Amino acid sequence: MRKQLLSIFTLLIPIITFAQEQTTSEKIDAVFSKYTGWFVEGIFYEIPFSETFQIPWVLIVLIGGALFFTIYFKFINITGFSKAIQVVRGKYEDIEKHGAEELYGADGIAMSDEGDIVDTIRDESADGEVSHFQALTAALSATVGLGNIAGVAVALSIGGPGATFWMIVAGLLGMASKFAECTLGVKYRDVGPDGTVYGGPMYYLKKGLKEKGLGGLGKVLAVVFAIFVIGGSFGGGNMFQANQAAAQFVQLFDIESANAGMFFGIGMAVLVAVVIIGGIKRIASVTEKIVPFMAGIYVLAALIILGANFTLIDDAFGLIFKGAFSGLGIAGGLIGVMIQGIRRGAFSNEAGVGSAAIAHSAVRTKYPASEGIVALLEPFVDTVVICTMTALVIIITNFESSFMEYGTPITEGVELTATAFDTVIPHFSIVLTIAVILFAFSTMISWSYYGMQGWKFLFGKGRITDLVYKFLFLMFVIVGASISLGSVIDFSDAMIFAMVVPNIIGVILLSPKIKKELKKYNKAISKKHNALEDGATDVNNL
Repeated sequence: MRKQLLSIFTLLIPIITFAQEQTTSEKIDAVFSKYTGWFVEGIFYEIPFSETFQIPWVLIVLIGGALFFTIYFKFINITGFSKAIQVVRGKYEDIEKHGAEELYGADGIAMSDEGDIVDTIRDESADGEVSHFQALTAALSATVGLGNIAGVAVALSIGGPGATFWMIVAGLLGMASKFAECTLGVKYRDVGPDGTVYGGPMYYLKKGLKEKGLGGLGKVLAVVFAIFVIGGSFGGGNMFQANQAAAQFVQLFDIESANAGMFFGIGMAVLVAVVIIGGIKRIASVTEKIVPFMAGIYVLAALIILGANFTLIDDAFGLIFKGAFSGLGIAGGLIGVMIQGIRRGAFSNEAGVGSAAIAHSAVRTKYPASEGIVALLEPFVDTVVICTMTALVIIITNFESSFMEYGTPITEGVELTATAFDTVIPHFSIVLTIAVILFAFSTMISWSYYGMQGWKFLFGKGRITDLVYKFLFLMFVIVGASISLGSVIDFSDAMIFAMVVPNIIGVILLSPKIKKELKKYNKAISKKHNALEDGATDVNNL
């Protein structure tokens, strides 16, 4: 563990030290690129299938895993959709209560195999710290954010309108991946004596693979994932968010100072610090209020623009489908569009990455599959709905622009989306700036929890280790707000996509365990349904 800690600090200290010593954003960006470029190139190394057909190896792992889960779980992304909504609405809460009594016993006490008291029943519910809805909003706050605003603009600017189609495909397939990993997150979580939950891929890789006689592989994959989730929390979950929030803030108020982003980052870091000190319960209480509010405003504005241009919606979808299967370069053009769409879609919804399993593992439930069912809603809301609406707004408001040409370079993301909204709703960029900052804020506090769980897994659970991680996280808020989008987005993508590899390997190996949990949950629901048909009024009497 000491060697791992030393390796991480070896990478981070030069970056942090330089950020403190230098005063210009350009110099920070140059050094950041220097220290992270090798990693980015490795993660996105493209396997050449032909002279014009090259695919990043990590995308093959991601999409291959999503296809496997979709087929293996019999299209759970479709068949489980309505059930997911019912679970979030609380339709099966009585099943959870019944499950809690089975777990804790009549005296409300859970015992370990050694006879020690490990937990007591809380709120007449099963183990965990937050509700299904809170777990969903906490995870959504880490996914519904700047990836939907800036990420979509980046995908369209590089891959054209056709990238939207492949983002939707990534979202639909990702629903099965999210179901699988979040089910495992609950099944193999650890619960402390005080009820604090520790969960995520680190735990199901280590404990789940040990059950299958692959303990050595499980430990290696768990450690690798923990390192990457820490890096992901600093990158996509932190610096990318701070960067885009700062960019929109600086543009709105036309601030010309070269160090404006850094000062904005300092202010953002203070606000983040106030929340992350309280852990997952405070994070969940904040996100369950912020996420519906900010998503509602953003979606409402998008609907207003689409309504004002409803005659162009069918044309926009025509461009999306035409671009998705365009003959431009056949292999090079088509695959390029596909890669951009899938890459940005995966970055937005994080399905297959394993990050959301950390937040969902804190839910109060006895049935792991119940939370897996809830989790499959995330890619749908995030990518299929919100990302598609953003893409339609950008396409419709840019019909006569040179932007509609494929391959048009762009150096910023959120500014393009802001301009698109302003064309129909004057001065909406002010509202969008507030939404961007809230999106960035909620994403950062959720990702701080993800990174903290990886940090605790590697270096132990203690006050000092917590403070070290939180200090580093807050430092990266400032660094992210100070450097250019190019370096931030490359490193953010690399760290998040790196998490895919150990996670997908482990989840595929543990798929039979997931199927068993799904059958158990469906059986409990059927039992309740049959009992109610027979006239039973209390599921606990079953």
